[in-house]
Amino acid sequence: MNVMTVQKRKPVLHRFLPGILLLFVGSGCAALIYEVIWLQLLQQVIGSSAVSLGILLATYMGGMCLGSLLLPRVVPARHHPLLVYGLIEACIGICGLLELYGVSRLDGLYVAMATHGFAGILLRGVISGACLLPPTLLMGASLPAVARWVRSTREGVSWLGFFYGGNIAGAVLGAVLGGFYLLRLFDMAVATYTAVFINVTIAGTAFVLSKATSYRPAETAPAGARSVRPACASAVYVTIALSGMCALGAEVVWTRLLSLMLGATVYTFSIILAVFLTGLGIGSGVSSYLARRLDNPRVALGICQLLLTVATAWAAFSISTIVPSPGFDPTVFTEPLQIFSMDLVRSFWTIIPAALLWGASFPIALAALASPDEDPSSLVGETYAANTLGAIIGSLVFSMILIPGIGTQNAERLLVVLSAFAALIVLVRSIRTWKLAAAGVVVVLLAVTVRAVPWLAIAYGRRMNQMTVYNTWPLYIGEGMNSSVVVSEFPRGIRYFHV
Repeated sequence: MNVMTVQKRKPVLHRFLPGILLLFVGSGCAALIYEVIWLQLLQQVIGSSAVSLGILLATYMGGMCLGSLLLPRVVPARHHPLLVYGLIEACIGICGLLELYGVSRLDGLYVAMATHGFAGILLRGVISGACLLPPTLLMGASLPAVARWVRSTREGVSWLGFFYGGNIAGAVLGAVLGGFYLLRLFDMAVATYTAVFINVTIAGTAFVLSKATSYRPAETAPAGARSVRPACASAVYVTIALSGMCALGAEVVWTRLLSLMLGATVYTFSIILAVFLTGLGIGSGVSSYLARRLDNPRVALGICQLLLTVATAWAAFSISTIVPSPGFDPTVFTEPLQIFSMDLVRSFWTIIPAALLWGASFPIALAALASPDEDPSSLVGETYAANTLGAIIGSLVFSMILIPGIGTQNAERLLVVLSAFAALIVLVRSIRTWKLAAAGVVVVLLAVTVRAVPWLAIAYGRRMNQMTVYNTWPLYIGEGMNSSVVVSEFPRGIRYFHV
């Protein structure tokens, strides 16, 4: 990009970027409302087992991953970024209406073709892909589309991090608005119309801004072009992918365990998701501000992953020891607002440290990969795709393989080790050997200290502290793909089967 281009774009950039940040807040809000609606619609068609839910989430995130990769290669850089962004939002709104009226018509088709085994899983994957890929491809393309309005410098990358954080902040609002208000008081149609209205408003605003602002594409970064990346690029990509894998794997494990003690309801899931997204958004916002001041973002990314080993071990300790303690007994409260507040505090206490660090990882990774002659759309798209690909693997592997295979306790231990491995990849050339060895010892100690959730939590949930007076003991404890099971015995020989 020549000097004249920078001088022409910089005043416009600083004038309108805060407004675009607000647009991304709205975009994230609409996306999460859609996610809640679409998952419920599709579960009515293909079922709500762990396999079905895993396929739905993988398809949803997979579409966003592909969208972030494809936009820089498909859409030429000569088009105004805000015009492209507006068209994307308008098309998402159209897809929202089509999903509302079209998904339910697939019920009869699925029942007629349903089968067991791999063929059944493949059929569910095909239906999920047909319904979710078009809108999620567009959602994944939104951030790379606007990214072309900034440069791949430290300052530009920090704005991209703010956009990412704003999108997550909107997602928190969408999760709460969709789960606690729209679907509770109204129905899927009203919730969909609300999300469509947000999309249309964003699209109209983006069209107006595209007419009011000038745009000149960078001459050195045409669509799909690849510049010379930093030497650490491969390591950063692997690290941010492992970070995404740990984040979604932890969300799967912690949602399952916290749901035992808070109740397996849509409200519990909404609380956990909102807290998780809040941490991601705050972490992303803070690290976006710091990214332009970091001397060595690669080392900062590694330190983030090392701190995640502590945060993950803390979450495991909180779930197994603090949350089930009598001091957090939820049965002492009877008012809905009191119960909600108690559940929110326990979820926040457990999840927020790790979520902050996972949110901080993405902007720091962008800063580590930034190059002045880089097409910012490609930079964001590929980094986002690596992170999302890791998230897809994490959600599927932990929910379908690791939890039923090795249990939640060992799954949490594995999360600690994976975060340490992610740190090692980017720190191995920058940290002295003895420091790495000392960190390894700490990681092993953290993993060993992870305890299993009390069996009373699996058996009795929110009433677990009330059952301690009966002197019962477990005969069998098992964790499967879809449920956890306990067989307990009372002193008089009476046995109970808990699912």
